[in-house]
Amino acid sequence: MWQLHQFPLCPFSRKVRLLLSEKGVAYDLVRENPWERTEAFGKLSPAYRTPAIQNPERGVVLADSRAICEYFEETVDKTPMINGTAVNRAEIRRLVALFDENFYADVTLPLLEERMKKRLVYRSPPDSKRLRDSMRLADEHLYYIDYLIDNRPWLAGSTMSLADLAAAAQISVADYLGGIDWSGHEQARGWYSVFKSRPSFRPLLAERMDVIQPPSHYADVNA
Repeated sequence: MWQLHQFPLCPFSRKVRLLLSEKGVAYDLVRENPWERTEAFGKLSPAYRTPAIQNPERGVVLADSRAICEYFEETVDKTPMINGTAVNRAEIRRLVALFDENFYADVTLPLLEERMKKRLVYRSPPDSKRLRDSMRLADEHLYYIDYLIDNRPWLAGSTMSLADLAAAAQISVADYLGGIDWSGHEQARGWYSVFKSRPSFRPLLAERMDVIQPPSHYADVNA
């Protein structure tokens, strides 16, 4: 059995969880707090970043969400997530990088540091300016999603792909932390509502952090 070492509000952990669920791969969750930098977790992920996944029976250990996703894309035929022509696959990878890197740096990381890590780890108040900046940048990213959905059924083309999983994972964490204003983004909200209704997404919507609660619309598939 695969064991996924993850943190509930890590968007990269969420991306892998969505991929595994869409592909029908069974796994157990192991909670990790990356900032604790335990020796056991360091052996799985030398960079102390979630997620990492292991299968002791097979002697396989994988770290880094993109490496993990590529591994299961290559080894599990069900529900291909990097599909289509070479051009289509390149577009999927481009968008995965956009959300893993740009959206994360602009939106998800500041929200995690200001609204989660400062509260749980440092016991200090958030930086309101940094929060305002992250929400402004989130708005810009949502406009780009609006544009994509105006021209395609899914973010990267005609079918759901890893690009949609990567985007939904980042947005779900930002939304949990109150960093998303859906006003004026009907295309993005419609795409995300469809995603929220998928069976693979329901476990994410049901999870709650001990002391950080999401806004009331967070788990509403119609919101």
